[in-house]
Amino acid sequence: MLFAIHALDHEDGLERRLANYDAHKAYLAASPVKTVVSGPLVADDGETMIGSLFIVEADNREEVVAFNRADPFAAANVWRTVEIHAFSKRVDNR
Repeated sequence: MLFAIHALDHEDGLERRLANYDAHKAYLAASPVKTVVSGPLVADDGETMIGSLFIVEADNREEVVAFNRADPFAAANVWRTVEIHAFSKRVDNR
């Protein structure tokens, strides 16, 4: 089953995001929850990171919640808000 994770950073979260970026990437690579697509949300300037967006595959929502809570960005208090929703893919133009 697919899930979307939409996370917005605290206003002062960029420094913590950058300081924990390598640990975050390593965590995603080693996690049993499969990341289908992920990347930073950016401000209108197209560069300043302001959040994160993931599409992940897991058996249930509880796995995704646990996956998100164990992320180094969560431990570093990068995200101000996190929303997790089941996702039904209709189009994939890759």
